[in-house]
Amino acid sequence: MTKRSTVGHHRSRRRVGLLLAAGLAAGPALAGCGSTAADGPVVVRATGSASRAAVDPGQVAAVAAGTSAFGLDLLHALTATPDGAGRNVVVSPAGLASVLGMLLPGARGTTAEELAKALHTGLDPREYALAVGAPGHGAQAGGQVVLRRSDDLWTQQGLTVAPEYLDTLAAAFDAGVHPVDFAKDPAGARRSINAAVEKATEGRIKELFGPQQITADTRLALTDALYLKAAWASGFKPANTSERPFRRLDGSTPSVSTMSRTGTLRYAEGSGGIVGEPWQAVELPYAGGGLAMDLIVPAQGGYAAFSKGLDQAQLDRILGGLGERSVDLTLPRFHFDTANDLVPALRSLGVKAAFDAPDFTGITAKEPLGLGAVVQKAAVEVNEDGTVAAAGSGAGVAAMAAPAAPESVQLHIDRPFLFLIRDTVDGRPLFLGQVTDPQAP
Repeated sequence: MTKRSTVGHHRSRRRVGLLLAAGLAAGPALAGCGSTAADGPVVVRATGSASRAAVDPGQVAAVAAGTSAFGLDLLHALTATPDGAGRNVVVSPAGLASVLGMLLPGARGTTAEELAKALHTGLDPREYALAVGAPGHGAQAGGQVVLRRSDDLWTQQGLTVAPEYLDTLAAAFDAGVHPVDFAKDPAGARRSINAAVEKATEGRIKELFGPQQITADTRLALTDALYLKAAWASGFKPANTSERPFRRLDGSTPSVSTMSRTGTLRYAEGSGGIVGEPWQAVELPYAGGGLAMDLIVPAQGGYAAFSKGLDQAQLDRILGGLGERSVDLTLPRFHFDTANDLVPALRSLGVKAAFDAPDFTGITAKEPLGLGAVVQKAAVEVNEDGTVAAAGSGAGVAAMAAPAAPESVQLHIDRPFLFLIRDTVDGRPLFLGQVTDPQAP
């Protein structure tokens, strides 16, 4: 068994593993909302939406704003190195906020305080769980938009979990609780968990947990699977797609498949402010109006400074400045996957006690638990029809309000850009990422 020193004690104590994972992907099939059942018995599961506790809409909006800020923090942490800054990245703040929201009600003391601070919330842990677990508004438009989410708790067979904790997960997430035998068959437990996430994401997310991430010491695993398939409200015509140059951060300019359309869209542009770099932004709504993709494009040569300085206040000003314009738009097609070990990112955001001196006695007092692996895999595809995605959140910059509808403006996206997929009703950020090379896998 692994031993670690615990702050405030003069001896090491044994801690068994606790894992978090957000598996995010998209696929072609339509299915209903709710948790995905796994093989084997489910010992606790809320029976349906009626079992969910009532949620304050104001708290849902506050949590959405905090999740967006959390997403920007994650993106900055993942792109802080030269290698990270130059690659395509997609994350799901909503997915990771869900698994941390499942964990938070079981945390105590400094462990809980650090998690809450990273999530930008001052709510009571149960209130936070209810708000972050509240159903979204995207799965509408007669099957043209599919938004499915699955949250599950996997526990060691025989482990006594606090009833209050299980009640919170059921009320907030409609979460299924699956007993597996980590101690005697960690490989089998890993296969069951990975298979459930793969099924929930229509095969897009495979092998969420690696062989070294689930061991005989693991006692709990929390998973979130998010699946999105959404058609544009007004699509791009394939006949207008052509090869156009795209200038990468290194100055090279390969030709990439680029879509084109002209029409009335919500648009903004600006410069100055905290970031100080010129930018343009446009919003592409999905069918049904409940979800949209926002594209934020810094001026040529200004991407690094812009993305590094982006914060939630600036994102709010950009999105608040969007107004209808006639836009001549080109957008590269892109499709890529990312896999992130989020432990270093969370540590950089101040989540340390959960790993080093944890207190998860709100989950169980039978065995001391310490947070182990925190992983996320994501996939996103954007083409003429719409988006098949996994991962997301928000980005912000100082914005200027755009005029209502004067002359047409041109936004040819031929350089690195940020994208955000969000719920336009409550502001929840589903996916957030950067595209520095549309051809990169």
